[in-house]
Amino acid sequence: MTPPVLVLSGPLTRDEVSGPCEALRELLESGGGGFGGVVVCDVGGLGPPGLAAVNLLARLQLTARRAGGRIRLRDPSPALCALLDLVGLRFETEGQPEQREPPLGVQEAVESGDPVV
Repeated sequence: MTPPVLVLSGPLTRDEVSGPCEALRELLESGGGGFGGVVVCDVGGLGPPGLAAVNLLARLQLTARRAGGRIRLRDPSPALCALLDLVGLRFETEGQPEQREPPLGVQEAVESGDPVV
């Protein structure tokens, strides 16, 4: 099973945040709890990133936290990721390894001269 998905589309204006926040709240109340409180936000259709997108995602993140959940971004553009990084917002994205975990398929090799620990 997969977590619920909230599809976001653009272009956005600063004032268009209440609808998606309410939709996120409803998803968390109805089914997000069964997935660790995670709702996936599909941001592929947001269009060119801007401050309206940053504002929306920050408010969605706050809404999710207040409801005891969290959001995960699906299909963010590299420009959106760079903009979010620039303003200091960190989001979990699909396909990324969790923090402090090596990416799948990476194995540590042992050198023949390494001491046993």
